[in-house]
Amino acid sequence: MSDIFFKELDIPEPDYDLGIGSGDHGYQTGKMMIKIEKVLSDEKPDCVIVYGDTNSTLAGALVAAKKNIKIAHVEAGLRSFDKSMPEEINRKLTDHASDILFCPTHTAVKNLEHEGILKGVYLVGDVMLDALNFNRKIAKRNSKIIKNLELEEGNYLVITVHRPSNTDKKENMENIIEALGKLKRKVVFPIHPRTRKSLINFELWEKIPENVMIIPPIGYLDMLNLLQSADKILTDSGGVQKEAYMLGVQCITLRDNTEWVETLEDGWNSLVGASKEKILEAANKPKPKKDKTNIFGNGDASKNICKYLQEIM
Repeated sequence: MSDIFFKELDIPEPDYDLGIGSGDHGYQTGKMMIKIEKVLSDEKPDCVIVYGDTNSTLAGALVAAKKNIKIAHVEAGLRSFDKSMPEEINRKLTDHASDILFCPTHTAVKNLEHEGILKGVYLVGDVMLDALNFNRKIAKRNSKIIKNLELEEGNYLVITVHRPSNTDKKENMENIIEALGKLKRKVVFPIHPRTRKSLINFELWEKIPENVMIIPPIGYLDMLNLLQSADKILTDSGGVQKEAYMLGVQCITLRDNTEWVETLEDGWNSLVGASKEKILEAANKPKPKKDKTNIFGNGDASKNICKYLQEIM
């Protein structure tokens, strides 16, 4: 999938490709650390910038900390308060190892305060909003997915499912699939390889309702165009929740918690878990009367981060 993003977004090829691939969390993180340590030894940077809450985020932070290199964490301070999520462990450990913490929201700043992290904290906004503002018009102009799938703008739903909390549980997947069938509306499902495998293993593949359109994984611009033209979005992804809010599309989150609690406060996001009843109830809700706010900043997070780094370093 990464090749698609480099090509579509015209991103230069990386100087280093760790080539780790998939694997258990400990194996993946350990292998990354070994290779990142060599890169840092060769390059001798003044600062290591890590983003988000993936295994690579934690691996980069741990190696930099061991080598006494300053760490700047972009998207610091997020908390779902669910330690069963690998991302929660990654983000907490990374925050406590970091010297500079760039927070996307006021809530993120408060989370760090509650954990005693007061120094080096900066509220900058969310870099995803910067990227979305830059790319949404390009997606509208260049993406042909709406036409190719014969969709009517504003008259279909999009669903993404990839988290083990859903894909590893037959009951959850069965509930989600059954709920989609009861919606009686076209649902576009760009399917993650893990999700496809789970549906087949659970013998649910043949039970996918007729109104659900399964498509292969797609690139960023097609996905962005698909999301911004949808009526509602169902997802267990943190990033898609946030994109839905930024795009002004109602989101139905197939989880029991979220790190993006701000999206819940004015009705643009609903937590439903894998409950059929809650999924259907949320899918039939009218559009919120309350306008969304600029909780993620003004689309200038990247400039703010560059400004602070220049001042600090």
